[in-house]
Amino acid sequence: MATVLNDGVDLLPGKDPLPASIPKIRDGHMAAVYYGQRRSGDFYDFVRVTRDRVLLAMFDVAGGLQQAHAIMFPLQQAFRSGGELLFSSPATNEPESLLDLWLRLNKAVMNAADGVHSCPAFLGCYNEDVRTLSYVNAGHTPALCRAGENIRELGATALPLGLFSHSIPDSSLVVLAPGNALLLVSKGVVEARRRGDEFGIERTQQYFNETRFESAHETCVGLLARVRQFMGTAPTHNDVTALSMNLLAQPE
Repeated sequence: MATVLNDGVDLLPGKDPLPASIPKIRDGHMAAVYYGQRRSGDFYDFVRVTRDRVLLAMFDVAGGLQQAHAIMFPLQQAFRSGGELLFSSPATNEPESLLDLWLRLNKAVMNAADGVHSCPAFLGCYNEDVRTLSYVNAGHTPALCRAGENIRELGATALPLGLFSHSIPDSSLVVLAPGNALLLVSKGVVEARRRGDEFGIERTQQYFNETRFESAHETCVGLLARVRQFMGTAPTHNDVTALSMNLLAQPE
C-alpha cells in the first residue's frame, strides 16, 4: 500500500491556518510533511523575516481537530506577525527575541481558548549567514540535530504554550556546520505503536543516523514511511508529522 503524504493543510472551512510556504535556504533544504488526513491540532509554519533569517515552528494544539481549530489560526497569525516585528532588525538578538515571541504566542493561545489550553511547540530561528539555530522547545518532542555520527537532542527549554500567563521561558542555540541536519517530529511519530511497542524517539534517532538524504523532503518522507512500516498499517492514532532541515556537505 502506498504511503499517503500531505504537504498542505486539510482542515475545516473558515479560519484555517494558511498553507505554509517552505522557504529556500542557501546551501541546504527545508521541508515538512504530514501523513494522510489531519486528525488533531498539529501544524507547522515558516516565515522568512530577513535576507538571512528564517523562522520555523511546529505546534501541537491539544485536543481533536474540532477543539483545536479555534486556536490554530490566531496562533499562526501571532507567529507570523510577531516574527516579522521581532526579527526584522539587523541588530536583533535572536535567542532573546524568541523568548518575546513565546510570550506573544502563549498569550494568543490563552486568549483564543479563553483560558488554559496546552500547546507544546518548537520555535526556531535559523541564521543562514552564521549557520546558527536559536530555539525554544516549549514542551515539544525533542528536535534531533545530527553532526557527523553524533545526534544531539534539543530538549525542552520552556513549558508548553497556553498553561500559565506568567511563565518564564528559556532559549538555547546550536551552531551548525556543512552536512549537519535537523529533524523535528510530532508526538504522533514517537507514540506510534505496534502490539504495545512504541516507535519512540530511539527509533527516530536510529532512522536519522542510518539515512543520509541530501534532500530534507526525502528525510521527512522516509521517516513517515518507516513509521507506517513499523505499525503495519496507515497511522490513524494521531497526526504524524516531520520537519527537516539539511545543510549540504559541500556548500554551493
